Amino acid sequence: MRSTARVVGIVVELIVLWLISALALLVLDAVFGGVTLDTVVVDGRATTLPAALALALVFGLLNAILWPLVVRAMAWIGPVMLFVAVFLAGGLLLMLSMILVPVASVDRTFDLFVMAALLSVFSSVVGGVIASRSDTSYRIMQVRRQRFRRRPSVPATTTPGLLCLQIDGLGHGVLRRAIADGVTPTMAKLVRDTHRLVPWHTDWSSQTGASQLGILHGCNHNVPAFRWYDKTTGTVAVFSNPRDNEQREAERADRPGLLAFDGASRGNLFTGGADDNVLVVSRMRGARLGGDAGYASYFFDPSSALRTVVRMIAEIQRELRQGFHQRRRDIRPRVRRGGVYPFVRAFTTVVANDITVAAVVRDLIDGRSIIYADLIGYDEVSHHSGISRPETLAVLTKIDETIRLLLATVEQADRDYRVVLLSDHGQSQGATFSRRYGESLAQLVDRLCGDPERPESEDLSAQADAEGRLYASASMGSAGEKTDVSPPSDRPVVLGSGNLGLISFPRIDGRADTESIEDAYPGLLAGLCGHPGIGFLLVAVPGGGSVVLGADGSVDVATGAVTGTDPLRGFGPDALEKIRRTDTFDNVADIMVGGAYWPETDEVAAFEEQVGSHGGMGGPQSTPFLLFPKDLPHPPDPLHGAEAVHAVLTGWRDAPSPAE
Repeated sequence: MRSTARVVGIVVELIVLWLISALALLVLDAVFGGVTLDTVVVDGRATTLPAALALALVFGLLNAILWPLVVRAMAWIGPVMLFVAVFLAGGLLLMLSMILVPVASVDRTFDLFVMAALLSVFSSVVGGVIASRSDTSYRIMQVRRQRFRRRPSVPATTTPGLLCLQIDGLGHGVLRRAIADGVTPTMAKLVRDTHRLVPWHTDWSSQTGASQLGILHGCNHNVPAFRWYDKTTGTVAVFSNPRDNEQREAERADRPGLLAFDGASRGNLFTGGADDNVLVVSRMRGARLGGDAGYASYFFDPSSALRTVVRMIAEIQRELRQGFHQRRRDIRPRVRRGGVYPFVRAFTTVVANDITVAAVVRDLIDGRSIIYADLIGYDEVSHHSGISRPETLAVLTKIDETIRLLLATVEQADRDYRVVLLSDHGQSQGATFSRRYGESLAQLVDRLCGDPERPESEDLSAQADAEGRLYASASMGSAGEKTDVSPPSDRPVVLGSGNLGLISFPRIDGRADTESIEDAYPGLLAGLCGHPGIGFLLVAVPGGGSVVLGADGSVDVATGAVTGTDPLRGFGPDALEKIRRTDTFDNVADIMVGGAYWPETDEVAAFEEQVGSHGGMGGPQSTPFLLFPKDLPHPPDPLHGAEAVHAVLTGWRDAPSPAE
């Protein structure tokens, strides 16, 4: 009976949409002079209604029949370019409709494409109103359609599923303030009624690549930063490169991922062992983009794509306006926000969000056992605007609304779900290293080494982009960042990952130690240690072992013995343990540079051009959050490292329902 009622409901929806679409065609016919509906005489009155009804019916049928095939054929081009193709395909379908039922004439082709786009947008709005009278209409409409398309056999179970929603880059402290200030009412209600909010502590590399590899695959060993130099190959590995991410997963093939059993990975860097992936970077390589990236199903409904386009345009103009106001009011610290960034912001806050959320809705209706989705918009905007400025908090409010919509979907799902919210890292704020001191980390290294300043195109420490831009590049089938970096002169390779710097010396075999570095580059270590923008250095010593060097003291990594002033003071009680772990990595840089941290202002100086940054230690970047139902076992306190979070989520995934 329930299946019959669903079918009847969808048929009624289609009839109503047909009639209202015909009415919309009448309005569009009056507005756009480039397309003219044929007039017929009925009972002595001239009318274009029959033409509108016929054209709306055929256009609707062609959309239903041909659209999925069109989307699959175009999926290889990537989701960004697919929006343009969607616009063109809509016009072509309307043109085909006019050929099949010649009830209109076309004088201006552009008007035809615009009419097709507006007709689809109008259908989206009307469909949402039909589905629900609440402000969650669009998602509820998606729920009904996904029920109609659900998996053929969904196993019945009383075991609750686990929905994990990652808010990329949101620190525990920022979330607490947002809850207190009414910025995130949905998450506030969870904290006060059903969930517990606790912090957890990242590894030294406080960035999405290290955290997600640990959370989803249970191991992030040999991950010193978001990007690092490999001496054996002369290349830079970077977490925005699908090929590199695929390799990271292959290295952990013997470990069952968090999502290995009936799991779904949405908008992440890695699959976590899931066979079903949408916008997952490790599945975005080359010809695999269209099939394995999994976003094509979102575009099966043309109104979804057009709705997203409208919201993209609004987000772009919002960024342009906010960037102008920030410059006019001289708000500092700030970074350049022009170029392609407005489009990257629209991609991360709208495109990736809409595709990811639509996939999660489908997963919930299908009854997936475990779902892990990454909402990346806050992280990208924080990099350019700051971690808790009004425009950034406005993005966080939108994410909170998205969570509310998904919680409403959970209520409609046939399977019970436990909902866990978490972040992969926080962010720390401050003027960048280059803006404070007038040179990048690479330029500083060149100066101390006595080398001529390298061209800007070779300055990888300043060239590095925020994850959002690189993620957008990967979604179009591009690695997005130069990886073959060995210079002919064998000059040092300098990379930045937030306020974590990595310096490698291609002409020194193996891991360089203090003696070999001093022989090759006299005064480099002393110059780096004495720089006000650098907090400490990790470097090997002759005969084995390593040392942390600061301006006025040092720490023996193995014993923890401090000589002079402890360079790790202020970086947290777990700083040495984080350094010890990284020191064991095979690919640790010759010099690991810990950027300065100023506790009095809670600021860092990122080696990348970012207002809000992460990747190293110092401030809130190392303290993300975990928000979980009260009926689940409490995690260890304190909770250290992404691998420990993997163990916690695995236990929650396998936890029986209270009734059992």
